Amino acid sequence: MLMGKLLAEVGMKEGFSVTWMPSYGAEVRGGTAHSMVHISDQKIASPTISEPTTCIAMNKPSFEKFKEKMQHKGLLIVNTSMVDKILEKKSVRIAAFPFTELASELGNIKTANMIAIGALVKLKNLFPLKSVSQELSRMMNYKKEIIALNKKAIELGYNLPV
Repeated sequence: MLMGKLLAEVGMKEGFSVTWMPSYGAEVRGGTAHSMVHISDQKIASPTISEPTTCIAMNKPSFEKFKEKMQHKGLLIVNTSMVDKILEKKSVRIAAFPFTELASELGNIKTANMIAIGALVKLKNLFPLKSVSQELSRMMNYKKEIIALNKKAIELGYNLPV
């Protein structure tokens, strides 16, 4: 949920029209969750997204759920630490990174999502990296060390070879 909210907040700060629609699976705790984030320089008619242009799949259930829904020529970013088999699709660009392993090496497995955000920002050239870090600081009501670690994670993702 934090990934989607962060993207939506940065998008608004950067002057885009934005919608953010979080969705929790039926299981809620321990189940899958996803966010639909629509960022556009035009007005947005609906917050729902039936064919995503971009998707970050952090786990296998999410990958399985969204891989077939991707728009032609879309970007599917996959956490290879949690998704073992990635079948290439000619109509979709796949960028695969071991986000969870990288987060573990960074010292906190919970930063995997921020590493993914950094990779997304770089791959899509969405926003200035500085804007993402600033908004993260504003949004997170945590200790400075946690914010600093998350910023480091975003930078790590941004600097991954793409």
